[in-house]
Amino acid sequence: MQEDFLHYIWNHKTIDLEDLKTSDGESVTIIATGAHNENAGPDFFNAHIRIGTQLWAGNLEIHIKSSDWYSHNHEQDSAYDNVILHVVWEHDTEVFRKDNSVIPTLILKPYIPKAALANYSTLFHTKHQWINCEPKFPFLDAFKLQNWFERLFIERLERKALEVFALLEASKNDWEAVLFKMLAKNFGLKVNGDAFLSMAETIDFAILRKTQHNPLQIEALLFGQSQLLEPVVEEGYYKSLKYEYDFLKQKFSLETTGVIKPLFFRLRPHNFPTIRLSQLANLYHNHQNVFSKLIAAQSLAEIYTIFEVQTSAFWESHYTFSNTSKTLKKALSKAFIELLIINTIIPIKFAYAKYKGQTEVTALLELIAKIPSEKNTIVDTFNSLEKVSKNALASQALLQLKTEYCDKRKCLKCAIGNALIRNKTL
Repeated sequence: MQEDFLHYIWNHKTIDLEDLKTSDGESVTIIATGAHNENAGPDFFNAHIRIGTQLWAGNLEIHIKSSDWYSHNHEQDSAYDNVILHVVWEHDTEVFRKDNSVIPTLILKPYIPKAALANYSTLFHTKHQWINCEPKFPFLDAFKLQNWFERLFIERLERKALEVFALLEASKNDWEAVLFKMLAKNFGLKVNGDAFLSMAETIDFAILRKTQHNPLQIEALLFGQSQLLEPVVEEGYYKSLKYEYDFLKQKFSLETTGVIKPLFFRLRPHNFPTIRLSQLANLYHNHQNVFSKLIAAQSLAEIYTIFEVQTSAFWESHYTFSNTSKTLKKALSKAFIELLIINTIIPIKFAYAKYKGQTEVTALLELIAKIPSEKNTIVDTFNSLEKVSKNALASQALLQLKTEYCDKRKCLKCAIGNALIRNKTL
C-alpha cells in the first residue's frame, strides 16, 4: 500500500461514504475533502467534516499507519496544529494534539471497495513489459482518450512555454530574438540542436538584423559563430565568408566562448550543419520580422510558404567546403517544416498568447491535428499496442504521457489510471 493511493481515494471520494466512523465509533460525514496539498504541510487544507454532532473546518493528514505521525515528527511541527482528522490505512496508536486531546482517526481499509483495491494492485504490482496499463491499453475508449490527449498536449505546451519565457527574459523581451534561438536549436535537430542554440546565444539579434539584407554576410555570421570557418579551406566561396566574418567579428566584437562545434558524424548529408545553417540564413534573408509573420499565420499553408527556403547556390553542389557533389537544390522538406511547426511555431504561438493574456487554444489544437503523427520509439510502441497516434497532437500527447506519467508511475494522476482503478471505460 502506498500513501499516494490513499490520497487518491480521499481526493476522489472512492470510498463507501455511508456509515463512516472514527476509530472511537463516532460518525463521520465528509462535507468537503479539502484542497490537496502536494507541498510541505498537511495533505489536505480546509476540509469540512462533521464528526459526531460537531462540524469541523481545518486540515487533514493521511498516513499508512497512525504511528507515522510520530515517525515524521508532526507532533513537533506547528503546521499540523490545525489537523481535524487523521486518515490512515492501519490504526496502531493514538495521536494527540498539543493540549493532549486525541485527534480523531478514520481507518480507510474497511471502506475502500474491493474492486478498487484489486485494480490498484493489478496496475502497480503486476509486472509488464513497458507501461503499467499495457494489457488494458488496447481497449480504451477512443473518444475519451482523445480528450485526455488534448489535456496532455496542453500540459506539454505549458512546459515548453516556461522554456520560451526563460529565453524571452534572456533576450530582453525581444520575441524575434526568442524565435531565432528556438529555430536555430530545431534546425540543428537532436544531434546539433544544442550546438546551434549555443551559437545563436552568442549573437545579439540586432546584429542579425543589420546583416540579414546581405545573404553572404548573414551566412558568414552563422558559419563563423558556429566555428565552421576553421581550419582554412582554399576555396573562393569559403574565402568570401571568412573575409566577411572577420570584418563582422571585429566590428561587433563577436565571441565564440561557450559555443559547441556542430557535428557531421552519422548525419545524412541533407542534415549536415552546413546545409541547415545556410537554409536558416536564407530564411532570415528572405523574410524580415519572421516572428510577426508566423504569429499572424493562421493556416499550415501560410506557414509552409514562409519556410519555402533553400541553401545559397554554393551548397547546391556541396555538402562541405572541400568536396563537390551532384548539383541539387536543397530546400526545406515538408516533413522538416512540420517538425519546426510542432517544436517551435506552435509552442511560441502558445507562449505569446499567454504573454498577451489570451487563453483560447482551439486554433492551435486544430492546427497540430492537421499534421501527420511523428515517428519515434515511444509513438511506435504505443501504436504497437493500439493504433492511437493518427496526428501530431496524439504523438505529442503520447510523449507527454510516457515521460511524465508512465515512466514516473503517476498512474493515479493519469486519466487512464483513474478509469482503470474505478473500473470504468476510458
